[in-house]
Amino acid sequence: MKLNTTLTAAGSALGAFALATLPVFAQDAAPAAPAAPTLDAGNTAWMLTSTLLVLMMTIPGLALFYGGMVRKKNVLATVMQSFAITCAITIVWFVVGYSIAFTDGGPTQAWLGGFSKLFHNGVTVSSLWGSIPEYVFSTFQMTFAIITPALIAGAFAERMKFSAMLIFMVLWSIFVYSPIAHWVWGGGFLGGLGVLDFAGGTVVHINAGVAGLVCALVLGKRKGFGSTNMAPHNLVYSVIGAALLWVGWFGFNAGSELAADGLAGAAMINTQVATAAAALAWMFAEWIVVKKPSVLGIISGAVAGLVAVTPAAGFVNPTGALVIGLVAGVLCYVAAAHVKRRLGYDDSLDAFGVHGVGGIIGALLTGVFADPAINPLGENHSIVTQFYGIVATIAWTAIASFIILMIVKVLVGGLRPSEQEEEEGLDITQHGESVNE
Repeated sequence: MKLNTTLTAAGSALGAFALATLPVFAQDAAPAAPAAPTLDAGNTAWMLTSTLLVLMMTIPGLALFYGGMVRKKNVLATVMQSFAITCAITIVWFVVGYSIAFTDGGPTQAWLGGFSKLFHNGVTVSSLWGSIPEYVFSTFQMTFAIITPALIAGAFAERMKFSAMLIFMVLWSIFVYSPIAHWVWGGGFLGGLGVLDFAGGTVVHINAGVAGLVCALVLGKRKGFGSTNMAPHNLVYSVIGAALLWVGWFGFNAGSELAADGLAGAAMINTQVATAAAALAWMFAEWIVVKKPSVLGIISGAVAGLVAVTPAAGFVNPTGALVIGLVAGVLCYVAAAHVKRRLGYDDSLDAFGVHGVGGIIGALLTGVFADPAINPLGENHSIVTQFYGIVATIAWTAIASFIILMIVKVLVGGLRPSEQEEEEGLDITQHGESVNE
């Protein structure tokens, strides 16, 4: 009896101990809660630098690149487009673009972000996007939103009213750029399907290239196209612009990692290799066909390489980047120098031939060369998925751009200046200024 009493008491004590320790064991067994995001000073410093590099791509990079390729009577109008677009889209992005692209749209999340961050409502100095301040992330993305419409302007250079251009770019940024950025990067349906676009091959270059082609077709050819000499007035400006684009593109591609790490380093070497390969490929292709390697050719090839490697920069290894550059250099040369001539459209500065075609090449070849050893997100890469992303982007961009052009045409009484104004030059007729060189 005494033994039974002793055993019962021992069992009760053991049971009480087990119950008391259950929360401890349960706590040990439960998965650890994810650590709260913390600010990383090194990543922040790199992203501040990348943001400045990407802004430099538009002003002064693209302004000089495009400005040198037009005729002297249109150079101020051309650089003015880049500068004015920079100012206008900065405000558009701050007010509405960021919210549409990078917030949760609730029921419309697959297609469109929400409006909870209009005027950057709720963004504070303590807000983080990953390990960087949200203000820095938004400003970095703002520079992408700036350069994309600025690229379009190359397609209709020398023949669009300044007022029409400005209204078109504002509406296009809201209704085309921001939604497509959301589709790919902001939690929309293309990103969900696995479309790979590291730094903007689809969002920026296909988007801008196709919109540029639509603009060129709707506006028609420049007065005297095919019979008047329309050679670049100052290729030195264009070389300086191309060089600034090349340097700035490291912020564009390596910066899209949003961190100062090994993947950013991979994006950097891929950018350099693909750009050099494409520049040489274009140069040698032109050398073979027309017997002379031109300055305009090699800088156009470099930009084609920059464009094509953009979606692939953080997914492929340097050998893949080399192939992408070589293919882009040759095919973009064919598109810009020969296909355009055969089809007869006037893409003034080859916005579609370089950015549209180069972006498509890069997006497709990302699906071929994505290397999981570089980025695990590339493990299930598919050229079919990439193609789907390309088609969706082209469809929306083409349709929406055409509709916006028609609206703007009504608002400002036509998209083009008069023939006499175009003949005199947009510098004088649109801005009342001229250059003296």
